[in-house]
Amino acid sequence: MKIYEIKSMSDEELKKRIADEEENLSILRFRHATTQLESPAKLRTVRRDIARMKTVLRMRELARRKESQEAVEKQ
Repeated sequence: MKIYEIKSMSDEELKKRIADEEENLSILRFRHATTQLESPAKLRTVRRDIARMKTVLRMRELARRKESQEAVEKQ
């Protein structure tokens, strides 16, 4: 998943997608432990996608905090 795709999602969509991808990651880890995966690189890709989504959510949260803090300081 590309970063521009992630940034275009809303916060709720991102949270849902993160939950789905984390579930998918746990399934992939289980399969990797029990059988051989078709593509072991898929684990890495899913992990990195989750990290990207969490990073975008955190950046948005920090931006909101900064805006609210600046608004309070102006008063």
